[in-house]
Amino acid sequence: MTSELHLRPATTADVSGIKALVGPLAAAGVLVIKETVAYYEGIQEFVVAELVDDDGSTRLVGCGALHVMWQDLAEIRTLATDPTVRGRGIGGKLVAELLARARRLGVERVFCLTFEVTFFRGHGFEVMPNQDQIDPQIFSELLRSQDEGVAEYLDLARVKPNTLGNTRMILTL
Repeated sequence: MTSELHLRPATTADVSGIKALVGPLAAAGVLVIKETVAYYEGIQEFVVAELVDDDGSTRLVGCGALHVMWQDLAEIRTLATDPTVRGRGIGGKLVAELLARARRLGVERVFCLTFEVTFFRGHGFEVMPNQDQIDPQIFSELLRSQDEGVAEYLDLARVKPNTLGNTRMILTL
C-alpha cells in the first residue's frame, strides 16, 4: 500500500488531530500548549498534511499555522509532524505552503520562534538581529497586542519564561 501526501487548509474537524500532533511537543516544552478554543479560533491560519492511502483512508501527519502580526509581518507557529513520518520532508512542505500563503497575503517578512534552527535555516530563515530596526510607531502599536507571538517577536521580558532556549528567526520574502 502506498500513501500520497496532501496539504490542505485545516477545518474544524482537524482540531483533535492538530492537538494530538502538538500535545507531545507541548509536553516536551518544544511548543506552547493551547486551549482547545484557541485552535478553533485560529483554524483558518492552519494548513494540515495528510497521508492518503490507496483505499482512500487518511491520516493527519502534520500541521502548521501562519499568523499575520502586522502589514508586512507574519509568524509561522504550531509547526508539528507525526514522529513516525519525521525526516520525510513533510515539515518542509508545510513551511513552503505557509510561505506561499504569506506571499499571497502581501507579507514581506516571516518570523518564527524555534528550537529547530538548522531546519529553519534550511528554508532561508536567519537568526534575528536586535529589534533596533522596528519603527517606534509600529513598535508602539505592536505593544498593544495581547498575542504572545507578537510579544515573542518584540522579545518582551514578559514572555521570557516561555521562550528560554528558543531562537528568534526571520525570513525576508
